[in-house]
Formats: sequence, structure tokens, C-alpha cells
Amino acid sequence: MVVLGKGKAHGACSLLHAAALGLGASMALDLNTVAMVRDDAPKTPPKDPDGLLAAVVEAWQGAGYILPVEQVYWTIRSRVPSGQGLKSSAAVAVAALRALAEATEQEVSITELIDMAGAAQSAAGVSITGSKDDAWAAATEGWKIIDPNVPAAEGVLLEGNGPVANDWTVILLLRGGRSEPPDAEAFLWHQQGFQRALTALESGEDLVALTANGRSMAGVLDDTVGRRISNEAMMFGARAAGISGSGPAVVIFIPSVSIPTIEHLQNHYENNDDVEKVIITKVLNPIVENIEEKLE
Repeated sequence: MVVLGKGKAHGACSLLHAAALGLGASMALDLNTVAMVRDDAPKTPPKDPDGLLAAVVEAWQGAGYILPVEQVYWTIRSRVPSGQGLKSSAAVAVAALRALAEATEQEVSITELIDMAGAAQSAAGVSITGSKDDAWAAATEGWKIIDPNVPAAEGVLLEGNGPVANDWTVILLLRGGRSEPPDAEAFLWHQQGFQRALTALESGEDLVALTANGRSMAGVLDDTVGRRISNEAMMFGARAAGISGSGPAVVIFIPSVSIPTIEHLQNHYENNDDVEKVIITKVLNPIVENIEEKLE
């Protein structure tokens, strides 16, 4: 086996669902994805039921780039749970494109990378909006409000670093597979909640946006369990909680100093029949990373 190139990306959580107002925003999380492009088939091919990797290759070639070899194969290693609304498809698309760029020694701009990732996700049918906001969050740190209907070079309307990673613990509650995509018309009934999320983001209140967006998505999906879990987490001391993406995962933010609350919530949900798995992670933001680099 020869690994021709390797690319990295990460997962994210939603702050504003792009199908609601025509603008989307997601925030980077410390859930790594690594894609390796290779010249022979691995013993265990990656699970790719939607043909996303083939769509990545098509997007790459469609942008005028060549493949490193005539037939490429893939190894994917990802900590991003699939089908949960935590941007696993965006992470795979971004990481795979970066692997192709390394394998062919091509300098690909971040905006071109985002456009190709969005095209691949749309072609594979894993996104109803193109998920450029998800791709931005999977490729960079912090969050950005994105207009997915224009080229990536023109689509960033506002950006923020996100809550300081060391100050917050993020609890992810996985709740089984997604039953079906949301009904586009259902978003119309919850415009007010999504508008609150957008207004909060415009004021730099990203955690307020996460909660408002998550509550609105519970309404869109008619997810009474997700709504109850989110409200319950807030009563237990969380500062933000809500459904991410089109669900069903629930994202919870708790101050890192609140260790008893974190331990209580973790134990509570690990023994909750409505929750299949609990993951503890953190935000990825540029400020913390830059400080750490200087200290090193």
C-alpha cells in the first residue's frame, strides 16, 4: 500500500440551519476526521452508502484538477458520528479533497475547497442546502454565517471565534439514526425561532443561537424527546443545549469549572434509554490555538 496523500478535517455543531432563512452557521468541534488517498484497495473499504467519495472525485476533476493515479482508493478514520447532524459528510469531503491536493501537490484555496466540498455533498444527496456552512466549519475553526447560494469567496457574511475552548465542556448525546430528512415546509412554521438564532449570532451570542436553533429544529422535526432532553439539560445547569443539524444528536455546553454538573449530566445520560452514546469534546477556536502555538 502507498498512501498518496492525507487530509484532515473535523466535525461541528449547528448554530443556524441553512434551510430555515437561507443562511447557515456551524461551529467547529474537536472531532477529527482523516482521509487517506491510496493506490490500492484497503482490506476494509470505508462505509460510503451515499457515494460521497465518488462525488468528491467528480468535484475535484470538475474543477480542472487531475487525479494522482488513474484509480484512487480511500481509507477514512473519523471520530465524527455519522447521520447525527454533526457534519460527518462535510468533514469527509473536506479531508478527502485535502488528501487529493496533497497527493497531486496542488495549492487549493480555502474558498475553492469549500465550493468543491459543497458540490460533492449536493451530488451525493447528503445535503439539502449544499452545506457550505458545514464545510467551512469542518475546514476551519470558530464559526461563520454563510450564504450557501453564492460562491464561497463571496459567502462569508460574519464570523466569530466561538466560546473559548478551555472554558467550556461540550457533551454530545447520540440518539440513533436519523429517520427521515426534515420537511422543507416545516421550517416556515418556525421562522421566528430561527430569526432569534440569527439575531443572536449577529450580536456574537453563539450559545444563545445554538439553543434557539436547536429548539426550532425540535419543532421542525416534531422531536419531542430532543426538546425534552435539551430543556432538561438547561434545568440541570447547562448554558446551552439543542439539536444539531437535522438531528438527532443533542449538543450541550457547560462551563468547564462546573465539574459536578458535568459528571451528573454524563452519568444521567449514559443511563438514559433515549441516549445511545455520550461523547465529551470541546470547541475548536483560533484564539486558543494561536495562544498555544506562541507558548510552544
